[in-house]
Amino acid sequence: MKIDIHTHILPKEWPNLKEKYGYGGWIHLEHNHTGCARMIKDEQFFREVESNLWDPGVRTKECSVHGVDIQVLSTVPVMFSYWAKPKDTLDISKLLNDHIAETVSNSPNQFIGLGTIPMQDTDLAIGELERCINELGLSGVQIGSNINGMNLNDESLFPIFEALSDLNGALFVHPWDIMGKESMAKYWLPWLVGMPAETSRAICSMIFGGIFERLPQLRVAFAHGGGSFPATIGRIQHGFDARPDLCAVDNKIDPIDYLGKFWTDSLVHDMDALAFLIKKLGVDKIALGTDYPFPLGELVPGGLIESGPLSKIEKEKMLYLNALDWLGITKEQFN
Repeated sequence: MKIDIHTHILPKEWPNLKEKYGYGGWIHLEHNHTGCARMIKDEQFFREVESNLWDPGVRTKECSVHGVDIQVLSTVPVMFSYWAKPKDTLDISKLLNDHIAETVSNSPNQFIGLGTIPMQDTDLAIGELERCINELGLSGVQIGSNINGMNLNDESLFPIFEALSDLNGALFVHPWDIMGKESMAKYWLPWLVGMPAETSRAICSMIFGGIFERLPQLRVAFAHGGGSFPATIGRIQHGFDARPDLCAVDNKIDPIDYLGKFWTDSLVHDMDALAFLIKKLGVDKIALGTDYPFPLGELVPGGLIESGPLSKIEKEKMLYLNALDWLGITKEQFN
């Protein structure tokens, strides 16, 4: 069995949001020929995408080719829209969440859904979070690595995490709104350098801010193998030891003690990196994730795990068992 916890989806069509809300910054799809579309932001080209981003039938065929049994669906991070007016972000979040819920409802044995919520407004975010889980039947939410520059330890965000923990939902943290992106636009550096740093920023913020300590039942997974965090935990721990006056302000627990207390996906693209990730986090906390359907993802889902010098049970854990643990569901639900 294979469960891919890191896949993205969008509706094929949605309203012209610039016209609807009266200001720019929104993404729209420009379908230019069969099976392809251009993602456009304020008339500027953002990304070309194919029909596997919006067509469940195409997804089903591609999953079948690679033996993927279940995809966990989440929106494309550019759609988070934390920068917008909160009620407008709520509006587009509802559209995206309704679409994911419908896709899951149509194929409940093949798809699991994660919602998106207006994190810049605590009350609105909690309201939509509750709707996602209680009404739409989604399994949790995906959020960005920071909220308009605000780190995830900010006290205004804690009630959202608390509500998610109370609802027994899963949290997937994906890097976005990348720090320093304006100064490194060339060579695709925001994606290659900025995203790993963003993910480490999110993990450190949650550790130092005491989020895991205050909410021990909160199940959190981070994209891209935890970014640069696993490789720099030694530096992070040393900094905590050397300057507790700066690092241990809100949480006195060693950062290294949190290894094995959160999940990451397996998207590291390198066998040595995967072996290192297993050594640091443990084989129970890494779940197959591909970033489907984008080219920076793993093009053969689970290929790295399956080709590695791992035991059968280690492979099973990373291919699907750990995903079930993170989602808080059982395999029997899909039999």
